[in-house]
Amino acid sequence: MTDAAAQKPTTGKRIELTLRALVLGCLLAVVFTAANTYLGLLVGLTFASAIPAAVISMAILRAFRTSTIWENMTVQTVASVGGAMSSIIFVLPGLVMIGWWMEFPFWQSVLICVFGGVLGVTFSIPLRRALVTGSDLPYPEGVAAAEVLKVGSRGAEQTESAVRENKAGLWVVVFGSIVSAGYALLVAGRVFAGEAAKFIKLPASLGAGATGIGFSMQFALLGAGHLIGLTVGLAQLFGLILAWCIAVPVLTSPDTVAWLTAHNIPSLAGTMAAGAPVEELATNVWRNEVRFMGAGVIGVAAIWTLLKLAGPLVGGLSSALAAQARRKSGEVLARTEQDIPIGIVGMLSLACLVGIAALLAWFAQAAPALAGSTGMLVVGGLVYVVLIGFAVAAICGYMAGLIGSSNSPVSGVGILAIVIASLLMLGVMAIAGVPADPSIIAFALIVTSVVFAVAVIANDNLQDLKTGQLVEATPWRQQTALIVGVGAGALVIPFILNLLNQAFGFEGGPPAIVEGAEPLAAPQATLISALARGVIGGDLRWDLIGVGAVIGVVIIILDVVLSRATKGKIKLPPLAVGIGFYLPAAVTTMLVVGAVCGWIYEKAIAKTRFVDVGRRMGVLLASGLIVGESLFGVFTAGVIVATRNDAPFAMLPEGSAWPAMLAGIVAFAGLTFLLYSWIIRQSAKV
Repeated sequence: MTDAAAQKPTTGKRIELTLRALVLGCLLAVVFTAANTYLGLLVGLTFASAIPAAVISMAILRAFRTSTIWENMTVQTVASVGGAMSSIIFVLPGLVMIGWWMEFPFWQSVLICVFGGVLGVTFSIPLRRALVTGSDLPYPEGVAAAEVLKVGSRGAEQTESAVRENKAGLWVVVFGSIVSAGYALLVAGRVFAGEAAKFIKLPASLGAGATGIGFSMQFALLGAGHLIGLTVGLAQLFGLILAWCIAVPVLTSPDTVAWLTAHNIPSLAGTMAAGAPVEELATNVWRNEVRFMGAGVIGVAAIWTLLKLAGPLVGGLSSALAAQARRKSGEVLARTEQDIPIGIVGMLSLACLVGIAALLAWFAQAAPALAGSTGMLVVGGLVYVVLIGFAVAAICGYMAGLIGSSNSPVSGVGILAIVIASLLMLGVMAIAGVPADPSIIAFALIVTSVVFAVAVIANDNLQDLKTGQLVEATPWRQQTALIVGVGAGALVIPFILNLLNQAFGFEGGPPAIVEGAEPLAAPQATLISALARGVIGGDLRWDLIGVGAVIGVVIIILDVVLSRATKGKIKLPPLAVGIGFYLPAAVTTMLVVGAVCGWIYEKAIAKTRFVDVGRRMGVLLASGLIVGESLFGVFTAGVIVATRNDAPFAMLPEGSAWPAMLAGIVAFAGLTFLLYSWIIRQSAKV
């Protein structure tokens, strides 16, 4: 008897797309969307929420005797697509960074997410048979989520060990969230330091430049590091070394400054006041110069990743579509092959396109520089969304099947989309005689936001449909749940973005309430908005981007050489190197620590009888750590905005003699050790 058959309720009724599943899925979608929004703006990464959502669903719906694996599948689908919707933050904050928006208008933001997200679902429905049922793509996250559902949703025939694992998994998520949020509270209360950093002036023999190093004691980063794995973590460490051990010292060296000045090349270190503090010198050079080199590395790495997948994409689609074409017309489809009818898919797509046209027309009419070209802009925008949108749906769906949703380089899609959109806007400017204006950059970002929403939902959609195939779910019910999840995620995103914008701010945006705080990094949004400004306005430091692009090419060559020399055992993922180059040093360092901790943990359980359970518990712990601190960060932003107090949880006065840094390091290390030891014991009991 199959797992799916074993779980069918005794009444014979198929319980799958239920109101309680949709409500629970929406609640979890709100939680995971908020957590992913905060994490994505902090470090440019999001985490897959399918597995923790499935575990929580199984624990809660167990209270209903009629709950089934398919109902849990519905909850997981709604929650995971809601979490994936948060990736729109890789583009949308760019409108604040360029000064077009001072805040995130609710309905505009929601409609961008909804129209793009629903198109992501409808565009990927015709691809299901080609990329899921008629394909041998591995879908790593979809398969893993299906296994978790099979283990924990066996109804009356569920084994005792499966029940124990399900309960233990829920407690791991909850306890990890509590520890993470509790530590963040103590950091906000100034009991522990949240970051440790040291900046130094190098001796003359090493060029006399400045540099520094630091690490951020945040459990969300530790959890994210665990999930990205050792290979990606070490690649980010390599990027960190390139940035802070080579680029920053070289650009702050007096010899380099003199050479740049002699050749009329802008040098920030050369314009800063003599005798500037070493921390100020190193930080400003990294933020305003080295980071743009990192942007060049990211851009080249993302494009290279997409190019590598072009061959498998074309070959896979061609063979799968050819096989599909050979099927006899009029075939009666089994329940597990029933998609939303193509007529309804067409109407949904048309409704979204009409909505997008209205949104673009309203935007163009509100911008004096664009009002005279409204018709051309709307038609061009719709053609762009349809052609590029369907292309990215296919590309991202294939990438999700090949390497997983979390590892899929959707940033590359965003980079290509904004460059193409910006070039098209230049064409509009030339044809219509429109002068350079911020509204042109903003229009390009709006269109790119819609396309990006298509990309991230298609990226998640096919992964969820693979899980559904493995547990014999009904595709049309899953696709309906996906659309519900898009709505749930879209409704919460503007609230979270506005809270974080008011409390902490974005670079180039309005001032934040927290004085002196570092604006949220939002690395992808910063890069995409900078590219739009650079292409349209011509004021980008292309020389720095170009240097980064050359570095990216060298890294790509190193990756290829290492991979071939070691038969794939050692890799240097270029995109991860670029992220390590681009992110603040303290953030990257803790991601690396998390990756190493996860590797040590998996080595420790590798030869135990509970290795598979232990790995799943590790993923759940990491997810809990991210969710706890991220939700506390969102809650803190809300309290700051409500009270106008930049330190609402302060327990100690600023500048207290209490050794907060030492206490924080000891507590963080101790809690990390205790958490991993605890989940080993929990895994052994299952």
